Amino acid sequence: MADVYLISSGDRIESVKVLFNQFDLHKFRNSGITVKANYNSADPPPGSTHIDTLRGALRAIEENGGGPVTIVERSGMGMTSRVLEQRGVTRLAREMHCKVTTLEEMGPGDFTHFVRPWMHWRNGFYLANQVTGDNPVVSLCCLKTHRFGGHFTLSLKNSVGLVAKTEPGGSYDFMRELHVSPNQRLMIAEINAGYRPDIVILDATEGFIRGGPEQGELVSPGVIIASDDRVAVDATGIALLRTFGSTPEVMKGRIFELGQIKRAVELGIGVSSASGVRIHGLDEKARQLAAELGGLLAREG
Repeated sequence: MADVYLISSGDRIESVKVLFNQFDLHKFRNSGITVKANYNSADPPPGSTHIDTLRGALRAIEENGGGPVTIVERSGMGMTSRVLEQRGVTRLAREMHCKVTTLEEMGPGDFTHFVRPWMHWRNGFYLANQVTGDNPVVSLCCLKTHRFGGHFTLSLKNSVGLVAKTEPGGSYDFMRELHVSPNQRLMIAEINAGYRPDIVILDATEGFIRGGPEQGELVSPGVIIASDDRVAVDATGIALLRTFGSTPEVMKGRIFELGQIKRAVELGIGVSSASGVRIHGLDEKARQLAAELGGLLAREG
């Protein structure tokens, strides 16, 4: 079973802090923490993580005795350091005494070559060491569709920003391989076999139901979703997109048969079926939405 928590997002900072408190945070105390947000581009939310969502996570970590914190990122649209500066992340990191590390500035020794015989990747990929160790990992993702072949970009897709664009010390382009492959959605799921986040926060204050990842048709669900299970988060996010009407790729078929979800289940990355997802609303609006999403998962999961 996987527990998913929903809360209204009128105050992102306080809502994220409440969501953190739904989890056992003993592992966070006196421990280095890695935070992977969604800064694929410098576009405003939901094209990127809202600065208050990040601030709420950093404050929750600090208040629970965690740290030091390292924010790790690789942008796909623009130079990462510039994107982080434009979105206010660099300034917030200084204010909160956090370290910022971009994959562009990492060397060959900063990555783990993750390769397995069952992969759809030609020769695996290189995953940032920041998330492959024992320290806790927090993933902050957005609610949006993806028009470049991913179909949706939620928590599983957020992991692409932890993979080196090119082979460390070499020239092979892993992102080109990913984006031209007919197996793109399976490859996205396979990245997630290389690490496990401890808390996943999906900011669904706003979202894109078409277009994406940097801009698209906007809706405002007004909630934030959290779990320690990426499959459960993405299944809930897809159910939420379906309540507004989305792209054919998101709307058609059973949720657990969609490429990213199905492959993640095959690899044991998260809950195996919709019946294993328990959605808990933490306020009246969230409870009503939780009941609606639970019913949709029961019918279409």
